[in-house]
Amino acid sequence: MRLYYAPGTIAVASIIALEEAGLPYDPVRVDFQSGEQSKPAYLAINPKGRVPALQTDDGAFLTETGAILEYIAALAPHAGLIPSDPLRAAQMRSVMHYLAATMHVNHAHKKRGHRWADQQSSFDDMTAKVAQTMTESARYFTNECLQGDYVLGEHFSLVDPHAFMLCNWLEGDGVDINDFPEIQAFLMRMKERPSVKSAVAQGML
Repeated sequence: MRLYYAPGTIAVASIIALEEAGLPYDPVRVDFQSGEQSKPAYLAINPKGRVPALQTDDGAFLTETGAILEYIAALAPHAGLIPSDPLRAAQMRSVMHYLAATMHVNHAHKKRGHRWADQQSSFDDMTAKVAQTMTESARYFTNECLQGDYVLGEHFSLVDPHAFMLCNWLEGDGVDINDFPEIQAFLMRMKERPSVKSAVAQGML
C-alpha cells in the first residue's frame, strides 16, 4: 500500500493507524509548499487535492480519513482497533464523525476560508473565530468524548490517532491548552506510543 501524506496534517492519523496495525506501507510525501496537491499528477490520485490518499494493494484509492482508518482496521483485526461490542464501536465512530464534521472544519476556517467565501473580510472573520470554535471543540471533546487514558477509556482504538492529530493543532489555533489538562495528558500518552514515535522519527510530525 501507499499512503500519500503531508507532515502535520490529518493524514498522519492514518500513518499512526498503519503502524499500530503492523501493516506494511510506503509513505509518499506530498509537497504542499510547492502546491503539489493541486497539480495534475496528484489530482489524478485524489481529485479533491487533499491528503490522505491510500492506494491499496489492488490499486484502488481511498481518500477520506474515516474510510482509510476503517479499512486499516478491517485488514488487521488482530490489532483490535475497533471494539467488538457494537455499542462501543458505535460510540467510537460517533466521536470520529464529530472530529471530521465539526472539529476539523472549525480548524480549516483558519487557513482554508476560500472553501466557503471569496472576500478577504470573510477570511479575516473566519480566522478570528477559530480560537473560540476550537476551544469549544476542546471542551466538548474533554467533557463528552474522552473517557479516560484514551477516548474509549483504557482501550486504544481507531479514534485515538484521529483525535491526537486534531488536538495537536489546538495551541496553533489559539486554544489555551493549559485549560485542558485531560487533553494534555492524552497528547503525552499518545506521544509515548511506538506508532507516534515512528511518525516523529520519519519527520511526519
